Amino acid sequence: MGTPILGAGMTIDELSADVRARLANVRMLLLDVDGVLTDGHLHIDDHGVESKAFYTRDGFALVWLKQYGLVTGAISGRKSPATEMRCRDLHFDEIHMGDVHKLPVLNDIITRTGIPAEAIAYIGDDVLDLPIMRKVGVSAAPSDSHTEVLRRVDIILDRPGGSGAVRCFLDLWLMATGRWESALEDIFRGNF
Repeated sequence: MGTPILGAGMTIDELSADVRARLANVRMLLLDVDGVLTDGHLHIDDHGVESKAFYTRDGFALVWLKQYGLVTGAISGRKSPATEMRCRDLHFDEIHMGDVHKLPVLNDIITRTGIPAEAIAYIGDDVLDLPIMRKVGVSAAPSDSHTEVLRRVDIILDRPGGSGAVRCFLDLWLMATGRWESALEDIFRGNF
């Protein structure tokens, strides 16, 4: 079987050996929400009710990969009932809303969980995410992220936020950890 192609054509072979090794070491994935799990648009109706759209393939993979020991979480600069509900639906281990200064949140997570920074990956899309991205073991960004973020991350995902960027990252993680084929076998057997 050849190298799986992800998203619009990304493969694990496109990553450097160093990034693949660091990705294989990841035990926790933390995410920004707006612009990563969503397309970054906020829909607010005439009554002030906010709604967001989340990509189901991202969500399925986040729940599916928990069985392989991946700890998941979100750190969002905005408080949002829709975001909190979605994070709970996805069984996130860490949910932090309204935290514009994300680095102290990361430091608290490291202290509480004992998971070292080098075993944490973070996906973000804007300059507020840069401090946390500099500290973690692997940083990634959707293809439509801010230019300054794209210049500084380890992995530029070939999908935009809210349209499969997280799924692309998770597929790469499965491949880097050597679990891709067994994870597919688990799907065939209904083990998810």
